[in-house]
Amino acid sequence: MSLEAVNIITTALLIVGALVIIILERKFPYRKGLPIFRDGFWVDLIWYTFIQSFFLKIFIFDVILFPLDQHYKLSALHLVTNWPIVLQILFFVVTHDFYIYWFHRFQHENKVLWRLHEAHHSVKEVDWLAGSRSHIFEIIINQTIEFAPIILLGASPMVIPIKALIDALWGMFIHSNMDVKLGKIGNVINGPEQHLWHHADKKEVFFSNYATKFSLWDRLFHTTYLPGYKPDKYGLYYEYPKDYFVQHVFSVKRVDENKLRKNKKLKWYFDLRPVTLHWMAKHFPFKEKFKKYKNRLSVHFTDYKTS
Repeated sequence: MSLEAVNIITTALLIVGALVIIILERKFPYRKGLPIFRDGFWVDLIWYTFIQSFFLKIFIFDVILFPLDQHYKLSALHLVTNWPIVLQILFFVVTHDFYIYWFHRFQHENKVLWRLHEAHHSVKEVDWLAGSRSHIFEIIINQTIEFAPIILLGASPMVIPIKALIDALWGMFIHSNMDVKLGKIGNVINGPEQHLWHHADKKEVFFSNYATKFSLWDRLFHTTYLPGYKPDKYGLYYEYPKDYFVQHVFSVKRVDENKLRKNKKLKWYFDLRPVTLHWMAKHFPFKEKFKKYKNRLSVHFTDYKTS
């Protein structure tokens, strides 16, 4: 199978997987009443998921990893090239997850690293999309370390899209608002029940549940926190900005977003999004068209039932 075909298949699986998780969130909610378009949804979807991911992919691979490999030519050693692809994927998934456990733990224990990680914990209504909110430098560090060994050790090019798919689906799963109990397998595999506690606004869990894919790391290093009931609050205990750029400024200098919004020099920026949305609503009345379509459907089904 060609790399292009693998890219198409993994992209399709990612979309389907996201839709399945969204449906399951509605069907089996961990917290009832959580809206689909919760506070910060569009920032997470547009800025973090689409825009940031697009540009960071170019930066990490084209500016850092590929030039690094061209300079040192480590991939020419073919250290893992002859391994079966399944073994390659398993090796990089496990080793990277072990690294993520410890880096994640250091982020919670180090004041400087916490500044790069707090954005991820700022979502107060944690759902399938919440995991996408991560500081730009946190992503650069983590994904460079994640994909560098894959390229430098001479792994199959197919490993990158397949592992990226596993990361994305697992990230959506553990952050999802699904009431899932994994039972004994939860001692090895991480799921929403354990990770949603990690996002709780509760001091007891601030230094717990660091695992991403394998909860085994938390068990081995005694950082599991699963009290048997559900948390009542999520997010940070302090005020955190809602705007994408202000969130990044906040990691360097603590600023008051409300004061910035009142600044006359910045008024044009904070007005940009509502003005754009108003313009779009005026020229592209999606809601009105949806209502008309919905009304037509209801009429159609009414006629069908009475016929």
